[in-house]
Amino acid sequence: MSAHPAAHLPTAEVPTAATHSTHLDGTLLDDELLVRPLAERDWAEVVPLEARAYGESGLSEGGEALRSRHRAAPDYCFVFEHKGEFGGYLLALPYPLGHCPDLSLAESPAPLGSSNLHAHDLVVTERLRGRGLAPRLLTFLADTARDRGRATISLVAVRGSEVLWAPLGYLPHPEVRLPASYGDRAVYMSMPLHP
Repeated sequence: MSAHPAAHLPTAEVPTAATHSTHLDGTLLDDELLVRPLAERDWAEVVPLEARAYGESGLSEGGEALRSRHRAAPDYCFVFEHKGEFGGYLLALPYPLGHCPDLSLAESPAPLGSSNLHAHDLVVTERLRGRGLAPRLLTFLADTARDRGRATISLVAVRGSEVLWAPLGYLPHPEVRLPASYGDRAVYMSMPLHP
């Protein structure tokens, strides 16, 4: 995704409304799924998971680039736990609509004043794939962006994953030129965040 998500999901499991509650450590999406801010201790699991998800396809960014995205926008970077165990991560950052990070470069400070939030990367651990978690997490991110005054949310679908995001309301923008680091099957997508 620029969220180049590695979550193999059935498209039928699309959430329609967010139901979650605030918890001391983060946000409970249900009794088993906690979303919380990414912490320093999480990199030991985030970096290897990202490498497993994207290394073979040539889309892996590596640890320093991932950390640079977090430094640029720590308030929009999350991990999620399923039954108390690491379940994956979600990195997002403010980015002007029609633009996205280059996977081959570390991130500069986040651009100021952007009303768009870019969902850069979402990876679900292997043991949890196929349970419809990625759409729920993107819905959580969209709700978070809306609550914080963002007008739109965007992502880059890679490896044919645009079919997963269209049912959530993301529209393709084939006119947007993407960095070569995303490969030739990448599609920029965005969705308006109505109040």
